[in-house]
Amino acid sequence: MPLSLRIALSSLSTHKLRTVLAMLGVFLGALALTGVRHVSEAMVRKAEIETEKLGPNLLMAMSGKLRFSRGDSRTQPSHKNFKVSDALAIMRGLPSAARGVPYISKTEHIQAGNTRVACQLVATWPDYPQVRAFVPEFGRFFTQEEEDSRAMVCVLGRTIATRLFGDPHQAMGQRVYLYRAGLTVIGVMEEKGADLSGADQDEQVFVPLSTLMRRLANRWYISGVYIQLADGADFEAAKAASESILRRQHGVGPGTPRPDDFSVLTAKDTMRLKQQALDLVQTLGIISSSLSFAVGGLGILSIMVLLVRSRRMEIGIRRAVGARRMDIVRQFLIESGAMSCVGGAGGVLAALALLLVVYRFGDFPYVFDPWLILQALAGSAILGLAAGAYPAWQAGSVQILDVLRNKE
Repeated sequence: MPLSLRIALSSLSTHKLRTVLAMLGVFLGALALTGVRHVSEAMVRKAEIETEKLGPNLLMAMSGKLRFSRGDSRTQPSHKNFKVSDALAIMRGLPSAARGVPYISKTEHIQAGNTRVACQLVATWPDYPQVRAFVPEFGRFFTQEEEDSRAMVCVLGRTIATRLFGDPHQAMGQRVYLYRAGLTVIGVMEEKGADLSGADQDEQVFVPLSTLMRRLANRWYISGVYIQLADGADFEAAKAASESILRRQHGVGPGTPRPDDFSVLTAKDTMRLKQQALDLVQTLGIISSSLSFAVGGLGILSIMVLLVRSRRMEIGIRRAVGARRMDIVRQFLIESGAMSCVGGAGGVLAALALLLVVYRFGDFPYVFDPWLILQALAGSAILGLAAGAYPAWQAGSVQILDVLRNKE
């Protein structure tokens, strides 16, 4: 081990409490920087995965005006004015629309035998699996013939099938009851998980749109429409065109006394809303880590100034036996750098340990960015050198005659 490093470790171990307190700020700064940045990146990745689950090139138009609060989306009560004709007008009026499916979504209860569970009922068209990239794992989705004939069939989400029958395989061909009407299970959807709104897509039950509207609920309005745009489509132009079509259909918008009574969103819009919340988290994390680093730097500066004052005799003796001024400056820079590096490395290791726990129990994708870790370590080292620069200059300025004259 080099002599300078041995002297540095010996000096720091002599003042253990002050050393630990000085390193604490750097430790917390590295912990906050590494932890918050990694968690925010994991949340971004999770949001991207959830956006992909919505379906490729997806545009959504729905009844009611969306309101956003604390990162969640809510719609005003349905105006009961969104019709299948509106969905068809969008599908026909958008040149970039590859396919689309109107839908009705509502909370209901479904029963099998003596077991009754809550579910999210989704009535839609047969192209739903292609538009939403959500396909059956067992069995099949209903066909156009079953939609046209208002067939009494349904497809269960994975969680619903498990709750009703224990084994999802056992659900095939079974009879379930909705609105006291019997439906035959023809498929069980693949496991999908929660979407960006937090709704569990595995708790859905799918029926033909015509079956719900004409045989089960006698309903003439829908919740909205999902549109799959062609690859390379201009999302913003498609969104603006959809809004224009719906305003014309509903007779609302500029120049009318009524505001828009619908919402049009793309998957990118949903991702952007999530990104705004994540940017705020990341900014707060950077501010907190910066404050911690600043406190750590001041701590290192203060202890190094004290060390210079208490070691003037040592400095004088080293100068007397031939040590150059640069040797003294280097010695104190090594000591301040060692303190900061040890604190920063401890903070990074603690952050990585906490991240494993957060990723495991928070259901986040595992994200470890070596560049972020290097940034935290490099920042700690630079901070130590910067905080030790003035005390090192003071130590290098100590004169042998002054030490002997004052007998220090």
